[in-house]
Amino acid sequence: MKTGVKLVLTFLAAGFLSLGSVYSQNGEEAGTTTGKGPKYGSDSATCVVNLSLYREFYRQNNYKDAFPHWRWAFLNCPLSSQNLYIDGAKLVSDKIDKATDQTLKDAYFDTLMMVYDQRIQSFDREAYVLGRKGIDMVTLKPQNVEANYNTLKKSIELGGNESESAAVAYYFQTVLAMVQAEKLDKVVVIDSYDQLSSIIDHNINKFQGDEKRLGMWTSIRANIDAAFEPFASCEDLIPLYEKKFAATPDDVEMLIKMTSMLDRKGCTDSEIFFLATEKLHSLQPGAKSAYLMGSLSREKKQNGKAIEYLNQSVELADNADDKIKALNLIAGINYEQRNYSAARSNAQRILQINPSYGRAYIFIGDLYAASSSMCTEDKFSGKSVFWAAIDMYQKARNVDSSVAEEASGKISQYSRYFPPAQDLFFHDLHPGDSYTVGCWINETTTVRAGQ
Repeated sequence: MKTGVKLVLTFLAAGFLSLGSVYSQNGEEAGTTTGKGPKYGSDSATCVVNLSLYREFYRQNNYKDAFPHWRWAFLNCPLSSQNLYIDGAKLVSDKIDKATDQTLKDAYFDTLMMVYDQRIQSFDREAYVLGRKGIDMVTLKPQNVEANYNTLKKSIELGGNESESAAVAYYFQTVLAMVQAEKLDKVVVIDSYDQLSSIIDHNINKFQGDEKRLGMWTSIRANIDAAFEPFASCEDLIPLYEKKFAATPDDVEMLIKMTSMLDRKGCTDSEIFFLATEKLHSLQPGAKSAYLMGSLSREKKQNGKAIEYLNQSVELADNADDKIKALNLIAGINYEQRNYSAARSNAQRILQINPSYGRAYIFIGDLYAASSSMCTEDKFSGKSVFWAAIDMYQKARNVDSSVAEEASGKISQYSRYFPPAQDLFFHDLHPGDSYTVGCWINETTTVRAGQ
């Protein structure tokens, strides 16, 4: 065995013995320690000397002379500083880069792994350190597909939204490698993409205003999206989810991920999306699932069921926007069924939630205008409905500036249909008089003369 390899292997063995002796003081086995013990070990004076010497050489980029002093500190005072591990990773990586013998490279790689493991044992931060360890594993030993995957998987599971961006990117790389090696099913790619997308979205929102970090997370998003693209078609997703749904139809977490992914990728016309959404709503009724079921039932022309689900969504929603969204869809179904009275009632429900929602007034105005041919018993061949319609458009313009232009356009459009002045005179009416529009509308409005 070469002298250099002997040195590294001896160092590894001594390292494990040292860890065992340090942590047995606390009555704990190595690997389960909380990191308690003397900060500078049993020989604090020698520890301080070696820390000082390695740091001085390290600052001078003299890694060769820094290494033996760092190694002594690593073995004898592992609780002295986190810098011992941060610098150590760089020192050992330098050894790996410069080694020409593969056996020596492998031995130094094992040393690097021990540096990460001992850092976790001494200072915790397991999620972050495992991420760093996993990145080096992928970089230096890409062929160790399963070990790389397991390390980064644990890092992401522990770190969640606080995971480092590079760890997120490398983890997805290992997922794809596992699938390529036929060690994982393709469905794991989809689940992992969904998991990582949530982390990425969280951090993109978190770092709005921080140009550097935002750019980093945005770049990670683009890279992962590009890598996921081959798995993103409905042709891939649907059979995978059909199989998964058949196996575990009552898995709520799986159903949430499934419906979210199919919705995001535009696969909502598939039967599996309908079945999964229906099952999710039965197991865990919520405003979102109720709305989805309402939308899907509407597409299937099951309007009665659609309205039932959408009303559930209104009841279950905990914010005004979601309630209004569901009510708008109910009102739209009513309109398609020519049930104008019900459509108006649902628009009025919206106005009870938000009196400044101008689009509801525009919708009611449109209902009135559309009723001209069915409300002809007003002596003006149905033209009085346009007075009531204009009232609604004016209210829309007054309460909601976002629809003011549209409302003004409709006022101009429908004002052309007002009865002429001579027709008003014949029925003893004058501009400005009060008038009640009958039919289903039953609104009191103001008489206006056309041109």
